[in-house]
Amino acid sequence: MPKITKILLLVVSVVLVLTVFLGVNSSGVSAATEQQEGAYRQIDVYSQVLRHIQTDYVEEPNINSVTNGALRGLLESLDADSSYLTPEDYKTYKADKGGKAQVGINVSKRYGYATVVSVVPGSPADKANLNDGDIIEAIGSQDTRDLSLAMIQLLLEGQPGSELTVSVVRPRKPNPDKVTMTRTMMAMPPVSETMYENASILYLKPVVLDHDHVQQVEAKLKGMSKAGNKKILLDLRDVAAGDMTEATRLANMLLKSGTIAMLEGQKVQKQTFTADPSKAINANAPVVVLVNRGTAGPGELVAAALLENKRAEVVGEKTFGEGAQQKTFELSDGAALILSVAKYESPSGKKLQDEGVTPGVLVASNTDDGGVADDDATPADTQPAPAKSSVTVDEQLTKALDILKGKAA
Repeated sequence: MPKITKILLLVVSVVLVLTVFLGVNSSGVSAATEQQEGAYRQIDVYSQVLRHIQTDYVEEPNINSVTNGALRGLLESLDADSSYLTPEDYKTYKADKGGKAQVGINVSKRYGYATVVSVVPGSPADKANLNDGDIIEAIGSQDTRDLSLAMIQLLLEGQPGSELTVSVVRPRKPNPDKVTMTRTMMAMPPVSETMYENASILYLKPVVLDHDHVQQVEAKLKGMSKAGNKKILLDLRDVAAGDMTEATRLANMLLKSGTIAMLEGQKVQKQTFTADPSKAINANAPVVVLVNRGTAGPGELVAAALLENKRAEVVGEKTFGEGAQQKTFELSDGAALILSVAKYESPSGKKLQDEGVTPGVLVASNTDDGGVADDDATPADTQPAPAKSSVTVDEQLTKALDILKGKAA
């Protein structure tokens, strides 16, 4: 096929993709908005770029790779959860039935690469000393910059007992570490419970906000009066997985009135989730919530609801920033788009995906961040992962307890 024909076909395909993306139909072109007209002007620029790549690049490029990269970049420029899947990727994605072995990390994309949002306690990733904020530069030989989030999540899964090797860039370290872990069937630990201040403070720590764990929290909240507990410390640090409906239910247990969250998109009618007084369990007990940079999605929804309704003080670090609803759109060539079609908002209207949750009381984490970079460090592929620091004092927990001690029951 002549080069100019390839270029024209590619330009036409991009025009079609953008037409669908902008929601313009055959009868509505004349009524296109100024923003849409600007997008069409960019198509001309895009075609010029393609011509230069095709005719002037040092060697003839793989046009399929160029197109796939452009489409992936288009989707990822929107948010980390939106993805373009090639026909081959989408076939693999559809064939996945879940239930595979994992290593215990929740991931998203930041700075173009896969980023660790949180680590499941006791998991292979935890034992390998992975931490919130670590960047996964590569999975095996595949650079995560060239992978959609959906495919990154699939690559992290596998058969029980199989090995997973990742290249990890840690904060303030110049070279990536190669870390090998063994995948295992993950069993989430139950909600942990601790009593403080002569059992007057009930500390609860879920690792995920799914139905079972929220049920466990509910049972413990209902048993507070029998145990003599009068105050609640809810630890949502590193809580990044679960279900937004269950997160809404958990927030309602501590709220007897007010807006819990909202969900809205361009074509998704606004939904407002309001506290039901009949579902509140402990609407008057003093509450403090702990969050950190590993708190995302469901954990953020609960923290934002309690903070903005002035129901609880929130202590810790600014959260990660997740909270979108996705929909899959199949394309004519067998490829697909996974597109964020709606975002969750806090009671005040802040989008969790864009802004996260900023605690009223900021306390930095005192866990190990990898140490100061050393120019004479051993090469990454032979250097063992640094051991996590032995944290003797949890400053965030200490601050939260101090705040609760000062509150009247």
